Amino acid sequence: MSHPSTDNDKKPITSELQDATPLLTDPEALRAQAAADGYLFLRGFLDRDSVLNLRKDILEIVERDGLLDPTRPLMEGMTLPEQAHRYSQDEIAWNGVGVPMHIYREVQQLESFHALAHDPKMLSLYGMLFGETPFVHPRNIGRIMIPHRDQKVTPSHQDFLHIQGEENTWTCWMPIGDIPKSLGGLAVLKGSRQEGLLGVTNAPGAGGLESILCGLDYEWQTCDYEAGDILTFHSHTVHKSTANQVPNQLRISCDYRYQPLSAPIENNSLLPHGPYVWEELYKGWSRTDLQYYWQNESFDYKPFDASIRWQQDKIC
Repeated sequence: MSHPSTDNDKKPITSELQDATPLLTDPEALRAQAAADGYLFLRGFLDRDSVLNLRKDILEIVERDGLLDPTRPLMEGMTLPEQAHRYSQDEIAWNGVGVPMHIYREVQQLESFHALAHDPKMLSLYGMLFGETPFVHPRNIGRIMIPHRDQKVTPSHQDFLHIQGEENTWTCWMPIGDIPKSLGGLAVLKGSRQEGLLGVTNAPGAGGLESILCGLDYEWQTCDYEAGDILTFHSHTVHKSTANQVPNQLRISCDYRYQPLSAPIENNSLLPHGPYVWEELYKGWSRTDLQYYWQNESFDYKPFDASIRWQQDKIC
């Protein structure tokens, strides 16, 4: 089977993400770049200490499970291979989060994990992007990718197939700690939003679906990420993870999602990420404003359409 030269899935990552920070004082220019590129990268957007405090909270959970090397500083996130490999492929592949269910439950119970999505700077950014009040999806996702022989990279995909609801939903991918290219951060296909919804095929890795990119000619971009950076992108923007080449060091990131408050939503976006219930996750929290806040809104609910997940309209 031949692949055309414009098969984006076969192209290397060739350029750096463009920092959109200078556009924060010009909402019209910010929205124009977001529309054209399908993403915004903001260097040092959030308080670094706030992000590192969340990293510490997550690593303390991982440490309690015996996965971390006790001879190394906690914040390095260096694992013990023999401990990581005591888990099966199914356990570390569960829900695409990189760790078994019992570890992820504790991450989902962290008030700090959910609170970061509601940082005032985040709300201001998405208010500017949407031109109206943003709504923060409560279904926040953590990725605690421990080094494991069976760990898979996330394939090229578009988020809309998984979240649905409003197409103008934006994901914020946030490195929880410094993630240089060697540690395997996120790459985006600049401009791919313009293609609309693409066909997919089965693939290993989080989500289990890979966008079919043959016949397209866009540029893959990434960078060395630092704690405090954010990368946000439209639900049609193609993105993927890259391989972790650092022996024994885990990679932590979060996915937070935002949409215009007036737009329709798919009901699952209001549920926890995982087989949990909010009552269980909220135990011990101090901030009541982060709990059940969506119940004060009147949404137009848009049912999940499973049929659009299998639009195999192009085969390379």
